[in-house]
Amino acid sequence: MFLTREEEAILAGERGEGARTAMELLVALGDIYEAKRLVPIASAHLSGVSYKTIGEGGIGFLESLAKDAKVCVPTTLNPAGMDRQRWREMGISPRFADRQQHIIECYGRLGVNTDCSCTPYLGTNIPRRGQTLAWAESSALSYANSVVGARTNREGGPGALAAAIIGRTPEYGLHLSENRLPSVVVEVELDQVDYSLLGHAAGSAIGSRIPYFRGIRPTGDQLKTLAAAMAAAGSVALFHVEGVTPEADPQAVKGLERIRLGKADMEAARNKLETGKDPELIALGCPHLSVDEIRDLASKLKGKKRRGDAEVWFCTSRCTASKCPRELEVLSSFGQVVCDTCMIVTPIEERFKVTATNSGKACCYLPNLCSQKVVYRSTDGLLEMIS
Repeated sequence: MFLTREEEAILAGERGEGARTAMELLVALGDIYEAKRLVPIASAHLSGVSYKTIGEGGIGFLESLAKDAKVCVPTTLNPAGMDRQRWREMGISPRFADRQQHIIECYGRLGVNTDCSCTPYLGTNIPRRGQTLAWAESSALSYANSVVGARTNREGGPGALAAAIIGRTPEYGLHLSENRLPSVVVEVELDQVDYSLLGHAAGSAIGSRIPYFRGIRPTGDQLKTLAAAMAAAGSVALFHVEGVTPEADPQAVKGLERIRLGKADMEAARNKLETGKDPELIALGCPHLSVDEIRDLASKLKGKKRRGDAEVWFCTSRCTASKCPRELEVLSSFGQVVCDTCMIVTPIEERFKVTATNSGKACCYLPNLCSQKVVYRSTDGLLEMIS
C-alpha cells in the first residue's frame, strides 16, 4: 500500500506512539485487503464501548492510546454497558459502573464525543451522501451506506478508532464504486411488512451479499430496523430499495438471482427467533428509539394503565431523549427510559433469563451474548403486554 511522506512519518513515530500504533493497524488492514492507498474520512463511529464486551484488555488498549493520541475527525461512540446516570436502577454493580465510566473517560481523553448511541446519524454524527467514513456499528454503517449514500466498510472497533486518530482509512471494499452494486434481487410479496422479520429472513438468506429490494416502501425508521436485522442475521453492510435509497439503480439488476420472500418466510423467521415465554424483561429500542418512535409509543400508551410484572426498558440516546421530554414522562409510567445503553451490551443475564423484544437484531444476539430466551413480538404486541 502506498503511503505519503506524512503517513510514513506517522508510521515512524513522529506524531507520537499512539498515532504510530494506529497507523500500524491501518497499514496491516490495507495489506490484508490489498488497498492501494489510504483515503481521508469525514467521521468515525466506534464500537467496543461496553465493559461487558471489551473487559480489562480493551481498557489497557484505550489507556495506551489515550496517553498521547487524539482523534482528528468527528467521532462518536456505540452504546455502553449501562445508563451512566441510572445504572443503579438497572441493577448494575458498582465495580462494573466504575470500569464502564473509566472506558468512557478514556474515549473522552481521545477527543471522542461520548454520547453513546447506535444511531449517531439521528443527531450527533450525521453523514452526507458521498462522504468516506470509518464506522464500526453494523446497523449504523449499513444505514449510512444504504440510506444516506455515504461510504464505509464494516469496520471493527480498533480499526475505526485507528482511522479516527489518523483521519484516514484503507481504500477497499465498499469505498469503491464497483463493489457497491447489487448482487441479488429480493422481491417482497407481503401486504403488511414487519421490517424486523423481513430483515432477519433476508439476512439469513443472502449472508453478506448486497440486496436490491422490490415491493417495499419503508420509512426512515423502518429502514433503520431493516438495516439492523439484516446486519445481525447476515452481515449485510449495504442494501438498495427500489425508489427509496439513493444508489438504487433498476438497470443494475439485470441477470441477477431473484429471491422471493412472503408470508411463509416471515412465519419461519418468527419461529426461529422465538425461543422463550413469560418474559422477565420487555425491551424496546434496538437500534435506539428515534424521536418519532418515542412519540408514537407515548401516543399509544397515554391514558392507559400499567399491567404485568415484567420490567420494561425503553432504550434511546441522551441526544434523542432531550428532544421529547413530555413523551418520556408517559413512557416512564410504564418502565425505565434508559440512555447510553441497550439490552444487548449490558449484563442483563445477571438479573433476567427471558427477554421480549421487537428487534430482530436483538433476537439474534440475546441468546449468545446475554444467555437469554427470547420472546419476539411486534411493537404493538409488546405494548399489549404492558398496558
